[in-house]
Amino acid sequence: MGRPRRTSRDHRRRTHQQNFITDAGTVERLVADVVPGDLVVDVGAGSGALTLACAAAGADVVAVERDDRWCRQLRDRVRSAGLSDRVRIVQDDLRAFDLPRGRWRVVANPPFKLTTTLLHRLFDDPRRAPERADLVLQWEVARKLAAQPPTTLLSASWAPWWDLRLVQRIPRSAFRPVPGVDAGWLRARRRAPEILDADLAPGWAAFLRERWPPSASSHR
Repeated sequence: MGRPRRTSRDHRRRTHQQNFITDAGTVERLVADVVPGDLVVDVGAGSGALTLACAAAGADVVAVERDDRWCRQLRDRVRSAGLSDRVRIVQDDLRAFDLPRGRWRVVANPPFKLTTTLLHRLFDDPRRAPERADLVLQWEVARKLAAQPPTTLLSASWAPWWDLRLVQRIPRSAFRPVPGVDAGWLRARRRAPEILDADLAPGWAAFLRERWPPSASSHR
């Protein structure tokens, strides 16, 4: 027997690195503390597993997805679930969509190849950032970002405003299509109080870039 023929859906998933969570237990854990009144952004919503789960928990959800076919299917799923009043579907690229204002949070399984771009959008400017983000990322990326003390320039530049923690490893078998690596659940919470004023974020990042990596003697 030959290999199964790839469908247009398979092609789009691989082109956009769309590896959707299909394990119900993983979805349940990711949204376990979503509560009514939350404003949740699901970036790279795809088939809508996280979108639907957050809306079912009572949150208002902004589902961002650039693939028009997935947007149409997601609208149908939201309508069938009776959740249209809680979900707004935005067909847009995660690199360009308008960030909400006020208090909001992120629960998302974004395309792995756009991880760094999304993290910059979410965390570089604390004045427009979410209160919290629960993100499914490649395992090694999540592990490095959560290291304490920070071992990457990115995590160090965000440290005054964000507490980054690795919640758990998510096996590749929890996704379809199955990716080549496991994933990690990274949780980012705003510090209270913040170590630096939010207006100092650009200067802090510039300061670190000039001095990164820190000398070995500074860790002794």
